[in-house]
Amino acid sequence: MKQDLIVILDLGSTQNTVLARDIRALGVYSEIHPHDITVEELQALPNVKGIILNGGENRIVDGQAVEVRPEIYELGYPMISVDYPQSGCEVRLEALPEREALEKFLFRDCKAEANWNMKNFIEDQVELIRQQVGDRKVLLALSGGVDSSVVAAMLIRAIGEQLTCVHVNHGLMRKNESESVVKVFRDELHANLIYVDAVERFLGKLAGVADPEQKRKIIGGEFIRVFEEEARKLDGIDFLGQGTIYPDIIESGTKTAKMVKSHHNVGGLPEDLEFELVEPLKQLFKDEVRACGVELGLPHDMVYRQPFPGPGLGVRCLGAITRDRLEAVRESDAILREEFARAGLDKKVWQYFTVVPDFKSVGMKNNARVFEYMVIIRAINTVDAMTASVEKVDWEVLERITNRILAEVENVNRVCYDMSPKPPSTIEFE
Repeated sequence: MKQDLIVILDLGSTQNTVLARDIRALGVYSEIHPHDITVEELQALPNVKGIILNGGENRIVDGQAVEVRPEIYELGYPMISVDYPQSGCEVRLEALPEREALEKFLFRDCKAEANWNMKNFIEDQVELIRQQVGDRKVLLALSGGVDSSVVAAMLIRAIGEQLTCVHVNHGLMRKNESESVVKVFRDELHANLIYVDAVERFLGKLAGVADPEQKRKIIGGEFIRVFEEEARKLDGIDFLGQGTIYPDIIESGTKTAKMVKSHHNVGGLPEDLEFELVEPLKQLFKDEVRACGVELGLPHDMVYRQPFPGPGLGVRCLGAITRDRLEAVRESDAILREEFARAGLDKKVWQYFTVVPDFKSVGMKNNARVFEYMVIIRAINTVDAMTASVEKVDWEVLERITNRILAEVENVNRVCYDMSPKPPSTIEFE
């Protein structure tokens, strides 16, 4: 393996990601793992040089203090603890270490090398994928978003023709999205690609379902069922590849943190999953995934493509999905993307999209009263998807977008702009 590793054990800190990125900023790879990791699991991790027990305000779960397994202390790794009163470490800190103290721990105590970079990360992940998969086959859930696209490129490098990509059109894609995915991956990258038209299947399952969490679980579960069906048509499919990244894991809930929303590839997976998962990006943040894609040689437009949730427009059509509102979301989103590109905002704003709620308001069209839906615009900036700020879009641009939506999108008579940062809001609007 090319990279040394510092393991962060989550003992209830809300700053695990801050610590992980601080360590990576010093050139050392880091991973966050649950507090109750076993000795066997820890020893299976490659090139572990040291461990940080990172406690915090969430170290009491269901009335019980979370603790590491006592045998962890006997493994001989250099260790420090942060805000963890029960710690058995010699060095106990009350807060995250400053840069100088962190450097001392990494380079003097752990004797780690500053060998964290995307080239080494890719080489290590390719090796780990080959060890995990062997001569067997992987089915990849390919949405066409940056996460699954980067995983596809990495798996192609690791196992080549042992990979089969499946793109499921669930009817919740953006305008012309599925067509674009097929063109890029089948026609340009020559991937083994199976296209599945499951529009009626998914919309039927979602009929009458209003709760966003339930929608995510239905979509996630149905995805898996489609993949299982496709796998049965093929020989030797034992693995499911996914573009899971660390913010997906955090938001789906951990042993010390409550769920914000389950991601279809994490909290939305069925309990009777028949595949072993291959998730080489699950410790990365969105900016790191993009850097990984660049290193893998993916086209710029693909790497910096607008993020798009696995449940698609299903979480942007609020309440129970109806076809008229779903179409309003799709068409208004296309207008927003066109106008943001025209204004140069597509290169400035990290994520932007429209939402259509499940209630109506009174308006006027053609000198007559109408009772129609509204479109909500959301545009935010972020580095790692853990926090986000609202983009201050020029008034003229917003006016142009509003006028086009009101003129071109059916069943809509009002446009609003979401001013909420993350936190307290999430990036998605649901």
